[in-house]
Amino acid sequence: MPAEIISGTETAKQIREELKQEIAELKEKHNLIPGLATVLVGEDPASQVYVGQKEKTSLALGVYSERHDLPADTGEEELLSLIDKLNKDPKIHGILVQLPLPNHINETRILYAIDPKKDVDGFHPVNVGKLMIGEPDYLPCTPHGIQQLLIRSGVKIEGAEVVIVGRSNIVGKPIANMLLQKKEGANATVTICHTRTKDIAFHTKRADILIGVAIALWSFTPAHRHQVKPLTFNDNLV
Repeated sequence: MPAEIISGTETAKQIREELKQEIAELKEKHNLIPGLATVLVGEDPASQVYVGQKEKTSLALGVYSERHDLPADTGEEELLSLIDKLNKDPKIHGILVQLPLPNHINETRILYAIDPKKDVDGFHPVNVGKLMIGEPDYLPCTPHGIQQLLIRSGVKIEGAEVVIVGRSNIVGKPIANMLLQKKEGANATVTICHTRTKDIAFHTKRADILIGVAIALWSFTPAHRHQVKPLTFNDNLV
């Protein structure tokens, strides 16, 4: 069967509409407005864009959004104090600390300080462990988006050979765990390729589903056509 590139544009629109309705029902039936707090330390341009997009989307969906922009020289204890305050704030149901953090701040210490019940990124070890055993409270956003894109595009995941290029804690490892779970929308056979993989093309050529995470290591370009199954483009996808 020829390979096909799928896009998340239309799927994202559909999911946003579904969320908008769910949030409206929470307000109407339970007088509850979900609250998301974002924390940005420094002025990294990419991070500013990401946080801005999250704030914009939250407001469009009807989510209470609280943005905390801190200077790059913010101390670790000051940041921990803010997180403690957000952990205790009943208006806030989710906390998202934008990464990367400045070098003088211990990233692990900060992420571990977030209440696991408010850790919407799913980075706290409690949430990582619950994801591993198939009982997550939160699914990491990018891996969850990938899985939803596959499901909603009608891609058969069960029994499929999935090859993931990249083993990051943010995307590669979580999506691997999610797709091998014994549940609907999973049950795949998963291979992870990384910087020490001897022959990445050997694995990518046999993939039924190929997920490129480490773009610096491998990305789909015309030069890589011979490293995947024959490719077709769906005109309905961009």
